[in-house]
Amino acid sequence: MKTRLMKGNEAVGEAAVSAGCRHYYGYPITPQNEIPEYLSYRMPEVGGVFIQSESEIAAINMVYGTSSTGARVMTSSSSPGISLKAEGISYLAGSELPAVIVNMMRGGPGLGGIQPAQGDYFQAVKGGGHGDYRVIVLAAASVQELYTFTLLAFDLADRYRNPVMLLGDGLLGQMMEEVEIPQDLGDDNPPGKPWAVTGCRGRGRNIINSLYLDPHKLEAHNRKLQEKYKGIMEREQRFQEHHTEDCELLLVAYGTAARVSRGAVDEARALGIKAGLFRPQTLWPFPNRGLKEAARRARALLVVEMSSGQMVEDVNLGVQCRLPVHFYGRMGGIVPSAGEVLEEIKRIEGGLA
Repeated sequence: MKTRLMKGNEAVGEAAVSAGCRHYYGYPITPQNEIPEYLSYRMPEVGGVFIQSESEIAAINMVYGTSSTGARVMTSSSSPGISLKAEGISYLAGSELPAVIVNMMRGGPGLGGIQPAQGDYFQAVKGGGHGDYRVIVLAAASVQELYTFTLLAFDLADRYRNPVMLLGDGLLGQMMEEVEIPQDLGDDNPPGKPWAVTGCRGRGRNIINSLYLDPHKLEAHNRKLQEKYKGIMEREQRFQEHHTEDCELLLVAYGTAARVSRGAVDEARALGIKAGLFRPQTLWPFPNRGLKEAARRARALLVVEMSSGQMVEDVNLGVQCRLPVHFYGRMGGIVPSAGEVLEEIKRIEGGLA
């Protein structure tokens, strides 16, 4: 095991190389620019391909083409750039092509600002593009997780032949923390992909396609996709808990907001308030089973987000609307403090007493 001090964005780039990704296409946008910067020199060192495309739209379509050949491929961007990639992401999902897409979120809507935010939750988990499709969404809360979740993203993408999105934000992408890097990684030979377009001499043709002019064939394809998504929902729910065993007020937060909330929970515990934290690590599939169990003794929930409260809907569904769900959030790139969250905990606790 090797330990390195790395920026979050750099950890994503190094993890991609460790995962056997040898193709990266992207376009500059703050606050994720260190990912393409890092890979611009790291990819040539391992015999890979780095292309700064002419646009985000070009980048995601390069991803489509490379994934069709069976190679591991990644792109990255930040909020407005992901919007431009949305059509291509839908094409990837419709064609059942694996790919890793990284979004280091910034404030919005529109051009917004370059500070960290979590306003892209709906875009990621509800489908930012057109059609009945799903993208697996991983939410990191540390630089170490940006590394390990990037590795996981490539594995899940190949396992399910589906795009996987890794969500971070401007703070996680820019902060520096120690990262443990296993020494036995660097696989240049990802799992075999008999469906890939690699030349058909000696076998039947493989066809990569998302266009079905016959509505019955398109419906059959959609039914197949929905069955796959059901399997993902059953097998891939991931989460982390902190002081949930006896909590009466359960906080639910992901990413940077979860780091803040963990500190607030610890401070609340020191004051005798039985608070706990449930942190989704997969935003889709949302970990409903884990949330329901974590909330079994709770009298109320508090969702903390750097947004207007987009995850509140899924939290309500997760507890089947049987408990009151409160919300505290900041927008525009403002990160809530542990003190602010603690005051909200006290306010809700006062109402429960």
